[in-house]
Amino acid sequence: MIRKLLIANRGEIAARIIRTCRSLGIRSVAVYSDADARADYVLQADEAVHIGAAPAPQSYLNIDAILRAARHTHADAIHPGYGFLSERAHFAQAVIDAGLTWIGPSPEVIALMGDKRRAKLALKAIPLVPGYNGDDQENATFHVEAEAIGYPVMVKAAAGGGGRGMRIVTSASALEDALEGARHEALQAFGDSTLLLEKYIERPRHIEVQILGDAAGHVAALGERECSIQRRHQKIIEETPSPALTSIQREAICAAAVSIGQQIGYLNAGTVEFILDQAGNFYFLEMNTRLQVEHPVTEAAFNIDLVEWQIRIAEGAQLPADGFPSQAQRHAIEARLYAEDPSSGFLPSTGAILRAKLGDTVRIDAGLGDEVSTYYDPMLAKLIASAPTRAEAIRKLDYALSQITLLGIRHNAGFLRRVIAYSDFQSGSFDTGFIERHADLLPDPPPPPHIWIAAAIAKLKLDGAGTFWRNNPYRPIRQTFAFNALEQSVSLTPHTPDQFSISIEDQHFTVRTFPDQPEWLEIDAVRHHLPVANLDDTWWVQPPEAIYALNWVSPLPAGISQSSSQGSLLSPMPGQIVKILVKTGQQVSKGDLLLVIEAMKMEHRITAPYDGQVAALHFEAGQPVQSGVKLLDLMPSE
Repeated sequence: MIRKLLIANRGEIAARIIRTCRSLGIRSVAVYSDADARADYVLQADEAVHIGAAPAPQSYLNIDAILRAARHTHADAIHPGYGFLSERAHFAQAVIDAGLTWIGPSPEVIALMGDKRRAKLALKAIPLVPGYNGDDQENATFHVEAEAIGYPVMVKAAAGGGGRGMRIVTSASALEDALEGARHEALQAFGDSTLLLEKYIERPRHIEVQILGDAAGHVAALGERECSIQRRHQKIIEETPSPALTSIQREAICAAAVSIGQQIGYLNAGTVEFILDQAGNFYFLEMNTRLQVEHPVTEAAFNIDLVEWQIRIAEGAQLPADGFPSQAQRHAIEARLYAEDPSSGFLPSTGAILRAKLGDTVRIDAGLGDEVSTYYDPMLAKLIASAPTRAEAIRKLDYALSQITLLGIRHNAGFLRRVIAYSDFQSGSFDTGFIERHADLLPDPPPPPHIWIAAAIAKLKLDGAGTFWRNNPYRPIRQTFAFNALEQSVSLTPHTPDQFSISIEDQHFTVRTFPDQPEWLEIDAVRHHLPVANLDDTWWVQPPEAIYALNWVSPLPAGISQSSSQGSLLSPMPGQIVKILVKTGQQVSKGDLLLVIEAMKMEHRITAPYDGQVAALHFEAGQPVQSGVKLLDLMPSE
């Protein structure tokens, strides 16, 4: 009987497991790094143990530190959550060897299914995508096999997952670079550079099946999840049931997942992933031997607590004799809230969270702290809506996304709303290339409407945060804000402490604030909810449909500042340089890869914007960099 459970993870999954522990009367122990010392999940746990510095290898990937935390708190079980060590067979074995209960499948099964090549070779009578899973890892062999399979092909990390170590290759000329990039990324993410090839299925759908297995050999499927809405091979919206499957297809794909679980003797919760082609044929893709980020949609649709079942199975319980419902009882849909900027290629966004309110109209799994760092995945929270029909569930999710207040960082809530409002999504006519094909989902951020600049100015005046001093009290207060390259001047005339007239160009507004309701204000007799927060000279304002960072422009002389040289390239985000491919003095052509930065588990490639010569390199591989710093000097060719 488990009485105290240590959660070897962080963020929203730790908070979610803590919730189930409470319902079962089990004490929870959280672990945390320096970066998570003030995270919500740490405060929610019954106990919390500091395990190291912010970098994951020094904390959440440090097996010795986690086992010490378990011994120190006298925990008798460990739940790995997902990510980090959750699919590391040697961690599972270390937990078992320490005499603790492991919440998950056996180390042998983790090792087998974590190796995509071995997994496919071990399965019988399961449809597989044509590909190459051989031991020969020479590039020449991959070229031969790719020609035999036929382009396009997918290069994949054998030990991979989450889109890392994965490349789509459309021609032989692009294969060499794809192999090198995938190997490096796989080694960084998984400690294993082994690759495999698969035939790339054009416009596939990504379908996965949730299974549970007990120690008596029983395996059950709890429906499928539609996971085709992805960016960079990372899922961002998931739902169940899938709008793509007929009842016959659903029965067949769930039966295949159960067969896989039975063949390998699967224990606990796991996910079998498939791809579905345009003709309706499905193929086994891989198996994740852990709980998935999207597991709440299954919970909502089937009225089940999967974490509770994980714990019960680990304690020796068997699955229900009469099984689980064969069909979802409701439609459920989940959206992942990420700290990223969709309009800038989904670059991660880091910084202090100045204000956060995620709402309460749907289930929200979150584990926010007061800062988003570069050390971990940029996912902040999950919003899960359920209803009797798909249309109703989508509507509830859209409303919940509209209620989010999150200031201080960029996030994707507005982008998610555009996705689920799109006609092809509404009709269920989409696949894994949906986002890439619909460029209109990623518009350039428009300048903030004058009405919201006016509102922000009024809120700043109310809060006493702005620079509103003037030597002539009868003249309007003038302020200037910049948004990207656009500067906007504003005139504000106070009438009472709570009421102002504001002019921007030829538009004029009457604004009233409410000291006892600081997030509300009235603009020309209409009341609006408008969260505003600032850090230094940047003011964050979040009207409906957008989020803006307005930079206050000081009226004082700027002085002489050093300008950047013509050929400098700046880092688009905080991160770490993992590879430099050029040397000082080297001639490069437009589009050549110069260096690679890793941030939040993603690699970002810096390429030459024009032909030129590398004049100077300002960093070495392995060094951290901050956003906006000069990486190198590239002098244009004459």
